[in-house]
Amino acid sequence: MDNVGKLLDNFGQLFVLKIRSFARNFLCYFTPSSMWETELKQFKDYLLLERGLADNSVEAYVHDASKLAEYIELLGGKELPEMTELDVLGFLGYLYDLGLAAYSQARILSGIKSFFKYLVLENILALDPTQLIESPHLSRHLPDVLSYPEIIQLLEANDLSTPEGTRNRAMIEVLYSSGLRVSELINLQITNCYFDAGFLRVIGKGSKTRLVPIGGDAIRQTQLYITHTRSQVEVQKDHEDFVFLNRRGKQLTRVMVFLIVKDLAEKIGLNKTVSPHTFRHSFATHLIEGGADLRSVQEMLGHESITTTEIYTHLDREYLREVVTKYHPRA
Repeated sequence: MDNVGKLLDNFGQLFVLKIRSFARNFLCYFTPSSMWETELKQFKDYLLLERGLADNSVEAYVHDASKLAEYIELLGGKELPEMTELDVLGFLGYLYDLGLAAYSQARILSGIKSFFKYLVLENILALDPTQLIESPHLSRHLPDVLSYPEIIQLLEANDLSTPEGTRNRAMIEVLYSSGLRVSELINLQITNCYFDAGFLRVIGKGSKTRLVPIGGDAIRQTQLYITHTRSQVEVQKDHEDFVFLNRRGKQLTRVMVFLIVKDLAEKIGLNKTVSPHTFRHSFATHLIEGGADLRSVQEMLGHESITTTEIYTHLDREYLREVVTKYHPRA
């Protein structure tokens, strides 16, 4: 009987997987009504032109809202002014039945909420049906934090007798000194490096720019790389202003930076999950542990919470530089 039970259990799991696969594919055959299509296109323009979001963010929001439209069409169709909270809750239940993780459900709900807020803003809807819907509970898994001695080990693991080692040392210095995202690092431009003033002009998420302080060690290593290593590379067209280049004279990729960090961690035998983001998290953690206030660190990281936007105040740039100088161990 045990074997029969296991067989039935395996069959049941296989059946559920087949149903989920069928549901995903089946949904693609239903096209939203013309009103949904029109408003989705307008929503995309709104995100691009008025909100100024990055292309990837815009596509994600529109894709999420489109999935809701396809689900409503699957059930027989309903125009936007007729949408209710129960319709959205039904869609979230549908996502749950498909086996989507809580994080994916929360991301999709975020896109849908943005869509309905836009519709209320444009007077397409009088009320937002998602206003009282809460996101699924998410357990936060914070990345590993590197201790200061571990940071030093990773920095010193670079072979400065090689061009790549000089470049990689400068990259790690900048990641830790200024708390940049990997995308911000690879897109950092020479014309946005104000070394004399001790600042970098960074283009972050949604193409939003911010000024972040850069410490003395990072400045020295980056200038060393630019002057003695980068100058020896034949820079390709349209890559002239990027700070960090590969040996072929082109902008580094995100994957390349991930591999560099991974190799350095393996080289020193570091028993932690390390990525470029680890330096960003360590940057913030070390500053706060050293006494820096949370609001200053939040601005330097480029974090922006919708719920706190109204109380989010602009901080003096000179004060930000003083915070890093005072509290960062390699300022």
